[in-house]
Amino acid sequence: MTEPDAEPATVHFADGEFAVLKRGRFVTCAVSGKPIPLEILRYWSAGRQEAYAGPQEALQRMTTAR
Repeated sequence: MTEPDAEPATVHFADGEFAVLKRGRFVTCAVSGKPIPLEILRYWSAGRQEAYAGPQEALQRMTTAR
């Protein structure tokens, strides 16, 4: 049986904050597919409900997806 913290979290992204809906340790970057630990998550899109590993991934997503 897996620990709930070993699985990805389900998160609702809002402007300037996020809420964890299902416990987990990480979310997955929408661009790179890398796991992002919740404690270092700083980049996301509330409109797209996506997380990004860093500023480069966020910028890449915003400039390529319309």
